[in-house]
Amino acid sequence: MQFSGRRKKLIGNFQNDLYDQCLQFYGQPPLENISLTEFETFAVERLKLLKTVENVGVSCVKNSEQYTKKLDAEISSLNFPHRGGISEYEKRRKDHISHFILRLAYCQTEDLRRWFIQQEMDLFRYRFNCLHSKHKTDFLHKNNLKYETVSAEEKKNLKDKLIASSYGLSGTKVEEHDVYKVPFQDALDLVRTRKVYLLAGNAYIPHHEIVTIVLNDFRTRLSKALAMTARSLPAVQSDERLQPLLSHLSHAYVGQDYSIQKNIGKISLEQIDALSGKSFPLCMRHLHKALRENHHLRHGGRMQYGLFLKGIGLTLEQALQFWRSEFVKGKVDADKFDKAYAYSVRHMFGKEGKRTDYTPYSCMKVILSNPPSQGDYHGCPFRHSDPELLKQKLQNYKVSPSGINQVCPTTSTHLTRFSTVCVKGFLKLNLVEDAGFSLNHPNQYFTESQKFLSGGRDIKKEVDMSQRSQENPASVTHPSQANSKQAHEEMGDLDSFFQDE
Repeated sequence: MQFSGRRKKLIGNFQNDLYDQCLQFYGQPPLENISLTEFETFAVERLKLLKTVENVGVSCVKNSEQYTKKLDAEISSLNFPHRGGISEYEKRRKDHISHFILRLAYCQTEDLRRWFIQQEMDLFRYRFNCLHSKHKTDFLHKNNLKYETVSAEEKKNLKDKLIASSYGLSGTKVEEHDVYKVPFQDALDLVRTRKVYLLAGNAYIPHHEIVTIVLNDFRTRLSKALAMTARSLPAVQSDERLQPLLSHLSHAYVGQDYSIQKNIGKISLEQIDALSGKSFPLCMRHLHKALRENHHLRHGGRMQYGLFLKGIGLTLEQALQFWRSEFVKGKVDADKFDKAYAYSVRHMFGKEGKRTDYTPYSCMKVILSNPPSQGDYHGCPFRHSDPELLKQKLQNYKVSPSGINQVCPTTSTHLTRFSTVCVKGFLKLNLVEDAGFSLNHPNQYFTESQKFLSGGRDIKKEVDMSQRSQENPASVTHPSQANSKQAHEEMGDLDSFFQDE
């Protein structure tokens, strides 16, 4: 009992010291015990936070006033440390623990590590820039970052040289704000771009540039920490309570739930062809075209496209009619369809088997699971298609050559960035300059396209208007887009219920 009491006291002192600021390098792992429920909750909420940082970075220019205001509003609603405060202990505790949980999930591959580091760096930069000058100095000293603050007398002597060598620095700013003196080898990025003054082996860093140095240090520490975490991961994965959660987190979808209950009966079968040419994302457009041409899709395509159609409003009866009418045009008669395929459609709607009401695939689910093979049409075109074939598809959709070059991903595009490329595709296909949203889900693409085409009305009205617009193009209006609400979604796997002969 004595030992337990001393240990609790030591942990309490450690935490109080660790959480005295809203910003940290995450150098010390948490020592306390938490429940599995809290473990999962913290993990999902941290993932929502990083996804929010990514989404705002896509829709706004990073570090701009609009970016800061939008991130302010988003982070303040997520119950994480914001701009400091004397009563933020629980928020800082959650921030600390959740960071280490996501390290476990995102240390597994190079792509995941790269995404995690980028989002954590963007979050760190935002938080650091929100600190007052005194708190920035305290943070540097606490973390043994030997960035010496230049004295007022030295600033006065070097004033003209500092102004001449540093972009955006005026005489007033030199006098009012801190200037830091660091070894030049710690500021090579700034030296390379000639943004700092050099003297006697030191670089003189203006207050607004010190974040670059701190970020480099943060990135180096986090990169090494992730490598160490990856080496110890097998021991953690041996715990059957944690392994499923950690495996799911790296491609979990935490956006809006596009379930059938919200859109049931919103479209008719006659409208699908017109909608596919106007509001389907490229992955679903590709599947629809293949189905119409071949009158058949293999199980991966039926899973991806069937759940998408369910999400945009097809009822079970409509889905059975849709798939039956298309398959009987090929090599499958009605009797064979009812015996071999109808069960899987009913199962998709929660009417067979476990009676789970499955939800449409998110972008990460499409990208990371079940890659297409020869004869398959599912997957993400930006991830799985040959670049030349992708260019041909975009040409067929009347995208300009310059637009195609902007849309087509490069060989260095990360797994988590293909949805960003898809947003660029949305811009080019709809001939707009700013989407006003970041993309995480094919059904989100459909919803945003319908809003763009018909002024944010519900889907039924949107479809009617899109049909009328074919007769009278002048009747179509082009409003701005609205961002989707964020919520948690569980995905199910239907592979075992789709069997080809």
